[in-house]
Amino acid sequence: MMLKKRLSVLLSSLLMAASAVQANDFYEEKNIGMELARDLASEAINACRDKGYSVSAVVVDKHGNQRVALRDDFASKFTLQIAEEKANATIMSGLKSGEFRKLRGDIRPELNHIDGLIIMVGAIPITSGGSRIGAIGVSGAPGGEKDEACAQIALDKLEDRLAGF
Repeated sequence: MMLKKRLSVLLSSLLMAASAVQANDFYEEKNIGMELARDLASEAINACRDKGYSVSAVVVDKHGNQRVALRDDFASKFTLQIAEEKANATIMSGLKSGEFRKLRGDIRPELNHIDGLIIMVGAIPITSGGSRIGAIGVSGAPGGEKDEACAQIALDKLEDRLAGF
């Protein structure tokens, strides 16, 4: 009888543990794939190249993990870091990096001291089906507005692929 009671308690405990495991232990999420990230970075570089600028473009996923980093032939090596840090700021804020810069001048100087972030113009969120799936940052053109314009050209050129997700 004692063994039967212990087995019953053990079985009850296992069932409760199993039901606890089911509560939000797994999530499905949309995130950017490598091929789309590569194509966006390449298109951004080509858009700037067409305007006479050598830049780097970095695409990060929705969590800020680098998916692709491309540097044009004559772009400085530092443009890679700046492009990624712009994209990270966009992931953190959910806004174009220039919009965030304008809205949060009160904390911008402090945020620029956080490793992996720089609050400068030149990064745009990547969205698909209403979900943010990443961000693209560009650096190297003479001005962040020009960097951002190249990123936007890339997003516009590949909008059909972004819509299908």
